[in-house]
Amino acid sequence: MPDYRHDLLFGCFVTPVADPPGQAVDLAVAADRAGLDLVAFQDHPYLPQFLDTWTLMSVVAARTERIRLTGDVLNLPLRPPAVLARSAASLDRLSGGRLELGLGAGSFWDAIEAMGGPRLAPGQAVQALEEAIAILRGIWAADERGGVRVDGEFHRVAGAKRGPAPAHDIGIWIGAYGPRMLRLVGRLADGWLPTLSYLPEGPASRTAMTALIDEGAATAGRDPAAVRRLLNVEGRFAQTGGGLLVGPPEQWAQELADLALAEGVSGFLLQSDDRATLERYAHEVAPRTRELVEAERRG
Repeated sequence: MPDYRHDLLFGCFVTPVADPPGQAVDLAVAADRAGLDLVAFQDHPYLPQFLDTWTLMSVVAARTERIRLTGDVLNLPLRPPAVLARSAASLDRLSGGRLELGLGAGSFWDAIEAMGGPRLAPGQAVQALEEAIAILRGIWAADERGGVRVDGEFHRVAGAKRGPAPAHDIGIWIGAYGPRMLRLVGRLADGWLPTLSYLPEGPASRTAMTALIDEGAATAGRDPAAVRRLLNVEGRFAQTGGGLLVGPPEQWAQELADLALAEGVSGFLLQSDDRATLERYAHEVAPRTRELVEAERRG
């Protein structure tokens, strides 16, 4: 297995509820103060009970100091890639280089179509995502000469002006599950951002999915280890163990360390809208997980 080791990243995955409107912002501020590395927000533009994710991230960027931000994952069919590229670069510059770009090829097609977006078959969604990534990277390449030209089947730009450049190299993290999409992650993306509960049970199945990412990277001449593996996880603190991430903080730390060491996961985003849970995760689980992983790697 390639050496996937990256510095471990710990974050939270927050629901962008519209009522009360300040809840998601307050949770992000608490996560920032608690020392978490990243705050992520669901993106379902067709749900009226949710705030618009991009507007929310802009407010969070203004209210926080160091925590990084991402959509988890942004709904590409409802966000034109050329406009998204400039929005991302702008927010990255305004936040001091704190934005990462979680992208999804789309799901819930009835709702997307009702909002005016296209209904895509699985293969079409993969192709549309590939075209979008080319546009994103082209717009961000502000120092290159000439306009951006992508004559895709689903996304086209005909000489779009480049820039602004983001403040740092924004990571493109893809929420992916199918074989074609996993190979695309390996070929083109900076990270894989699935949700653990959506993955097949058992490390062997997850390792097989990781192998598809490695295969895609190899075909593109990339180092598979350059593709960060992140994971949205759920859990509940309890006095005694009751399954994966159900138990005391020491159990959580050991289980996350096992995922990091055995499966190459280097980012854990806890799905929770409870401030006390996020703070306990930040103060007790994250540092202990880092200790366990570092000790094993030294050994």
